[in-house]
Amino acid sequence: MPKDAESAGREITVTPQPTGFGAEITGVDLSRPLEPMVLAEIKAAWARHGVVVFPDQPLTLEQLEAFTLQFGPFGHDPYVKPMEGHPNVLEVRREPDEKVTPFGGNWHSDWSFQAQPPAATILRSEIIPPVGGDTLYCDAASAYEALPDATKAKLAALRAIHSASKAYGPDSAYSRELHLRAMPIIVSPEADKTYVHPLVRTHPVTGRKALFISPVYTVGIEGMAPNAADPLLAELYKHLVQDQFIYRHRWRPGMVVIWDNRCTMHNALGGYDGHRRVMHRTTVAGEAPI
Repeated sequence: MPKDAESAGREITVTPQPTGFGAEITGVDLSRPLEPMVLAEIKAAWARHGVVVFPDQPLTLEQLEAFTLQFGPFGHDPYVKPMEGHPNVLEVRREPDEKVTPFGGNWHSDWSFQAQPPAATILRSEIIPPVGGDTLYCDAASAYEALPDATKAKLAALRAIHSASKAYGPDSAYSRELHLRAMPIIVSPEADKTYVHPLVRTHPVTGRKALFISPVYTVGIEGMAPNAADPLLAELYKHLVQDQFIYRHRWRPGMVVIWDNRCTMHNALGGYDGHRRVMHRTTVAGEAPI
């Protein structure tokens, strides 16, 4: 795969996926503060490709935190207890004997139910099973651009209703599985609150429009009855997860991946029963969708 033109002649190399969605970045050490020009190039690649991957980054938790803060202040992670001594780091852990769906195991954009959902999620792989455990990413901007003009016009004024109720509410799936999971998930009535965001949001850096909905956190469309909203959302979900919009990431130990929640969804796959999987996660605060 070709090197990005902006990277030619520099130490840092950005190698995009063939579709342009997703890219690998090498020639940089994330354990140390990044030079301003290097950080700017990484941020530009992240905006351009949606998901960027850094292989071979043996970071401590403190170094992961420092890297995160170079993108902005930490986001707020409400429904998972953070790691001891690291209030902004979540440990995504699944033990060998767990049989439930992996954490994050359905299509979603992280914490879209917040008034200001996180711009970025950063995930570092600590223990990777020998099989399974891939993460799927969906290019919600290209998916929007591929819609017919008539559909775009129909969606332009719609606002989607987001809630954490299906995942973290008192009657959620997680509430019934707490005793079966190693992760310290928090279930709360607060999860039943709703927030309304544009169904199509505009990226603050690129200006591209993207579908901003997900099966996990979108519970309806403002002003639309469920018997009208549900079929429309189902049609859009089916469109979003077509193969041409998907990047499948295969993890190796010591990888750092940062993705843009403003224009992507992701889905953590299983397939590694009998093996431990441990990841460390931070989020970067975002803005109210427009």
